[in-house]
Formats: sequence, structure tokens, C-alpha cells
Amino acid sequence: MTTIQHAPATPTRCGPTVHRADTPPNRRRGGDIRVLLSPASVGATAGFMGTLTLEPGEIVTEHWHPYSEEYLYCHSGDVLVTLDGEERRLTPESAVHIPIGVRHRIVNDSSTTAFFVFMCGPLAPRPELGHVDTELPPGVR
Repeated sequence: MTTIQHAPATPTRCGPTVHRADTPPNRRRGGDIRVLLSPASVGATAGFMGTLTLEPGEIVTEHWHPYSEEYLYCHSGDVLVTLDGEERRLTPESAVHIPIGVRHRIVNDSSTTAFFVFMCGPLAPRPELGHVDTELPPGVR
């Protein structure tokens, strides 16, 4: 049985439309990561969503999320994803669910650019608590 809920008397305001080209990349963990929809950009309260572009040979260093699960959708490309030590391939139009606490790393070991859409939620209590790095960023020793 479905319960019908009526819209609130005061409509909720939707956030702005966000364009990828207007969002600066974050390269700290490798690749080109752009968080498009977040608490800062649109007032999101349940999670955040963005894109990842990995050129051939690029990686996203291993890390895990203590508060969030992650959904990773491969739009194009072919990469190696390691989840708690288990390797698997993500190919175009495939997706993987990464539960809370699972270490994960992405390597573009192919000759083509890979493009992903990701979503993480729920949010950590504070942004700096959202990721735990287990590998140094690219170029750092």
C-alpha cells in the first residue's frame, strides 16, 4: 500500500543548475574530480554528486569513506577498480556500489580516457571527515 504525501504548503526551493565546465577540478587524489552538486553548491543535505575523468595512466589513490557509501557509474572507458583488495573491471555503462568503510582505488590502465559519474551519501558530519586516505597522492613521496 502506498501512502500519498501532499506537497508542503511552502514549496522547497531548488538549487541552481551546475555546469561541469564551471566547476574547478580537484586533483588531490588523482584524475579530474569535480563535485557538481553538494551542500556548498546547491544546499544538498543527503550527499554529493560529481564526475571523474581519468586519462590513460592516471589513478585515484586508495581511500575510504567512514560515513558514506559511493555509487560509481562508468559512462565511458575501461578501468581497474580495487575494492578492499579485490580487483574488478569497470567498462562502459557499468556501475559499482562501494559500501561505507571499503577501501577503493581506480586505475586507468587502458589507452582511452575514462569518464564517470559518482554519488556519495550520507554526508560526513564535516567535509574533512569524509575521506580517509590510505595512499599518498600522485607525485608525493
